[in-house]
Parts: sequence; structure tokens; C-alpha cells
Amino acid sequence: MKLVWQILAVVGVGAVGGQSVTAVQDNPWLSLLLGGLTVALSVFVYRWAVGHTERRPVVELAREGARGSLFRGLVIGVAMFGAVIANIYFLGDYEVHGFGSVTGMIGLVGFMAGASVTEELIFRGLLFRLVERGLGTYIALTLSGVLFGAAHLLNKDATLLGALAIAIEAGGMLAAAYAATRTLWLPIGLHFGWNFAESGIFGTQVSGNGATHGLLDASTSGATLITGGEFGPEASVYSMLFGTLLTIAFLWLAHRRGTMVPRQRAERVSTLATLAR
Repeated sequence: MKLVWQILAVVGVGAVGGQSVTAVQDNPWLSLLLGGLTVALSVFVYRWAVGHTERRPVVELAREGARGSLFRGLVIGVAMFGAVIANIYFLGDYEVHGFGSVTGMIGLVGFMAGASVTEELIFRGLLFRLVERGLGTYIALTLSGVLFGAAHLLNKDATLLGALAIAIEAGGMLAAAYAATRTLWLPIGLHFGWNFAESGIFGTQVSGNGATHGLLDASTSGATLITGGEFGPEASVYSMLFGTLLTIAFLWLAHRRGTMVPRQRAERVSTLATLAR
């Protein structure tokens, strides 16, 4: 029941906030405002629900060090997508036609911030964290990544390739980032930086969600494996490559810091809890 309450509370706020921001996406200032409110309310509800049901300090959303972790994640996310788009550009498959919309870019800040925070709280804060307790880091990373990719099949121009790419490059990478740091702020910053660079700066599609109106008026053309096709550059082989490399780097860091949860340890903890009951 503790898990049920956590999921209902966080998913409920995320769903309402997401629908609200989507409803006003043509108004950049309202999008920015509602996106900010969604972020604040989602973080508050997560802290309250998890702290109340698990009776512990919610260290994964601690205020101390939050700014630094968010900034580092933001830099990594923007740099990663910048590397992806640079490779597509050098192959002649990304073309900039001019400047797009500054106000559109501002509206995307709110939209992407709300989506990044709610998705990280649900998939890494709840799903990955709770599965990891019983099955260890690697199995939790795999399961949460698959579900994260599958969730993107509901998007407008979703493809199986896109969902697989999301599972590999984002589901695995963001879970590994949390495993290495044990804070949700870094994967939140990384998630936002990646999505905002993709749409707000470079003007490409995000996970098959249709056209964007970011800073640059641009388009992609060419082989689907290179550009991602209608799903957007997230389905590009370059995104999968860089996402995999970052996943490996974060897992290496987690091993070095001793923050991994082995399956044997998780099973032992589960067995002891059962015997205690």
C-alpha cells in the first residue's frame, strides 16, 4: 500500500500537470508558468509521499547540492545532444534554415521542465529505486529502461526503433546516473538538458511528439538510422551510441563509489525482511 500511495500521488500530479501544460502549449508564458508549477508541486508531493510512507529523509531530493547536480546534468545533456546533432550535420542530414521562435523556446522551457521532473520522479525515483531494492541495480536498470522506452510508444509518431533507442540511451543512462550519484537532481538536469537542446535550441522533434518551435528553424533528412526519421534524433544510431557510452561511464562511477546494489545483497535483504515479519 505504501508503494500504491507513492505511485498514485506522483503519477496523479504528473498527469494533471502534463495535461495542463499541453493544453496551453501555444501560449509560451502560460506554458512556462504551468511548467514551473508542475515542477514545484511534483517535487513537493514526491517528498511528502515518500517521506510519509517510508518514514525517512528523502535524500534523493535533498536541497543540499541540488543546484550543482542540476547544472552538471544540464551541461551533460546539452553536450550529448550537441554531439549527436553535430554528427548528423557533418553527414549533411541536418540543415538550419534560419532562426525560429524565441518565445517558442521560452514556452518549451516550461514544457520540458515539467516532463523531465515528472518522468524522473516516476521512472527513477519510484520504479528504478524500488525495484533495485529487491533485484539489484542491473535488473532494475533493465526493467525500468524497457518500461521507459515502451511508454514512448504512446507518442504521436512513435516507432519501435524509437522506443528501443529510448530504452537504451535514456532509460539505461538516466538510471545509471542516479545509481552513481544517488540524487535525482542530476538525471533531472540531464533529461531536461537533452530534451531542451533537441527542441528548444536545435528545433528537432522529441520522441515523435511532432514539430517544435525552438530557437532554430531546422530540418533533418536522410537515412532513418542516422536522423531518427519521424521520431526525431533520439532514434538516431548516434544517440544510442553516446547514451550507451554515458551509461557505461556512470556504471563505472557507481562501481568505484560503491553505490551499486548487487542482486545477492538485495535477495539477502529481502529474505531477512521476510523472516523478520
